[in-house]
Amino acid sequence: MPADHHHHDRPHLSGESQLKFCPLCGAPLVERYLEEERRERKVCSGCGYIFYLNPKIVAGVVPREGDGRIWLLRRNIAPGMGRWTFPGGYVDLGESVPDAAVREAFEETCLNVRIDGLLNVYSYAHVGIALVAYFGSVVGGKAALTPESQEVRVFRPEDIPWDELAFTSTRDALRDYIRYETI
Repeated sequence: MPADHHHHDRPHLSGESQLKFCPLCGAPLVERYLEEERRERKVCSGCGYIFYLNPKIVAGVVPREGDGRIWLLRRNIAPGMGRWTFPGGYVDLGESVPDAAVREAFEETCLNVRIDGLLNVYSYAHVGIALVAYFGSVVGGKAALTPESQEVRVFRPEDIPWDELAFTSTRDALRDYIRYETI
């Protein structure tokens, strides 16, 4: 399957089409064009509440060794099962985005990572997430498999398995990482 057409990258806006009832009063939600916003929104037919469906925030980190190699994992969960990415996942309420990236790195690779800086933010109009990607340094732990990873491996930048990456955002972030590291 080409890197640009993975399950995670297809249009899916967290069940937007399945939203039928107002979370405040329970009346049916209807599609209504809002002149002030110049777009259709789900609006409650009872109380007028406008339901805004926003992307979920995902935090990720490209963990690097002192010699320039980076750690990737082969996903053991859908979407993208069996494909490579850097550690990342949803930010929990009450957690900072950088803290989520550090937590996800440990949960998926057993590596302790220090955030060194912001790589970039990746969002796509047809995908219901916004990825905040960092670059970081491995400061401890020992790489190991977890329930979320089939394989955890260190790569030189020239050996990244570009044709086996899990998501468009993975490819875009790794390209940016390599570009920034060689400047």
